[in-house]
Amino acid sequence: MNERIAIVDDEPITRMDIRDIVENAGYQVVGEGSDGFEAIDICQKEKPDLVIMDIRMPLLDGLKAGKKILADHLSHSIVYLSAYSDDEDTETASQIGAVGYLVKPLSERSLLTTIRVGLVHDKRTQELSDEVDDLTIKLKERKLIDRAKGILMSENNLSEDAAYKMLRNLSMSKRRSMKDIAELIVMDA
Repeated sequence: MNERIAIVDDEPITRMDIRDIVENAGYQVVGEGSDGFEAIDICQKEKPDLVIMDIRMPLLDGLKAGKKILADHLSHSIVYLSAYSDDEDTETASQIGAVGYLVKPLSERSLLTTIRVGLVHDKRTQELSDEVDDLTIKLKERKLIDRAKGILMSENNLSEDAAYKMLRNLSMSKRRSMKDIAELIVMDA
């Protein structure tokens, strides 16, 4: 396994126990911290696949830190830990986008199961993000080609189909993508 995990808890013994469980399961611990500021710093430097973080910590709590981490795409998955099973914290963690919420003391089995679920969530999130990026690029290219088609239609008194064929033929004869040809046509328009 190459999954990278950050552990953030203000209790050193808890961090050590979690680290032992995580590393014995084959995961890589890329950083440890004791408050929300350290969590953000670790995530900015390491971009872990998953963050295991206590909710109640000094200076900056885990909920605020998690909100920043997810908003800035520093990690896609956060598993929260708490000594309390408090409805307000659970609701806030859900709204932020946490993939898990475990109440201390932790059971090794629950922690590892939650980590696996979180990592699957991370993978799916990344796949969806990549797909959205690809579709955004394709949509921009389609709009550009449509603009170029409109210019060709107007300047050459062509039908939409004829303008498209002209773009396609230029693309093939000049050995450039239709996007490149469309950019050149639209450039001075």
